[in-house]
Amino acid sequence: LKVDSNGNILVCSHGFHFLREVDVHFYYPNKFIQRDDTERFYILNTLFNLSETYLYACLVDFFTRCTRYANLEKGFQHGDLFMSYKSMFQDVRDAVDWVHFKGTLKEKTVENLEKYVVKDGKLPLLLSRMNEVAKVFLATNSDYKYTDKIMTYLFDFPHGPKPGTSHRPWQSYFDLILVDARKPLFFGEGTVLRQVDTTTGRLKIGTYTGPLQHGIVYSGGSSDIVCDLLGAKGKDILYIGDHIFGDILKSKKRQGWRTFLVIPELAQELHVWTDKSSLFEELQGLDIFLAELYKHLDSSSNERPDISTIQRRVKKVTHDMDMCYGM
Repeated sequence: LKVDSNGNILVCSHGFHFLREVDVHFYYPNKFIQRDDTERFYILNTLFNLSETYLYACLVDFFTRCTRYANLEKGFQHGDLFMSYKSMFQDVRDAVDWVHFKGTLKEKTVENLEKYVVKDGKLPLLLSRMNEVAKVFLATNSDYKYTDKIMTYLFDFPHGPKPGTSHRPWQSYFDLILVDARKPLFFGEGTVLRQVDTTTGRLKIGTYTGPLQHGIVYSGGSSDIVCDLLGAKGKDILYIGDHIFGDILKSKKRQGWRTFLVIPELAQELHVWTDKSSLFEELQGLDIFLAELYKHLDSSSNERPDISTIQRRVKKVTHDMDMCYGM
């Protein structure tokens, strides 16, 4: 389902098949869902969810088309074997989590950084400028070894912040570095703050209780510890993240941090706005034409104009727009 911020259903698909409005009304008579009904709905918040969304759609499409399986209301039947949609989704979720936490996802990423990690030559300059006027910290859920390889690649330039300046290690751009943060737990009780041995990547024994030291990498901790180490209050911090739940909402609601949400999808959306402007103009024209038909009607009017043709065209244009954005 694709829904708006209030829970109104905009698009409904089963596998790769998009349901007609009459079918959507059959399953969701009010074309509305309770988004907080977590027993029935799972909200896909981030780019991390794209792969599992596609995989689940592939499975539903495969079993729907497979003649060996009978399509039932809540899943698929093959002899004595029944697979519910819910169990299939949970299998996909568990598999994705396993690959992320215990599988080879990070290993494969590190093996081909050029393919999976976007490098920007302006990054050292940006962080250098930020560091001139404020303290900069990095908080990531990744372990130190993976973080070090990613960050080393991102800062792998022959120069420093500007051409002509000497190269600097990535750690020098941050006043505080935290790995294994375990967000969103990080914004609540957090975990024990420990020091990382950057030579081996292992954690040193005991809880770190000393002052902030530049160049030291820490593991765990919490948002309260960040404030203490930086000598800052919640409102003093601008937190930049790309996970609307794990980063932005939790930090704002629990700590009062100011937030900056990074939305990579906006680049594609702005491109669509420019490249497919004719669709938006047509939709706007249909809206104006619809308004003109009702313009001179009042409470005494007994008949309403036939707008079925316009409605069909609006649905067609809206669908074309959705396909431009991608599902």
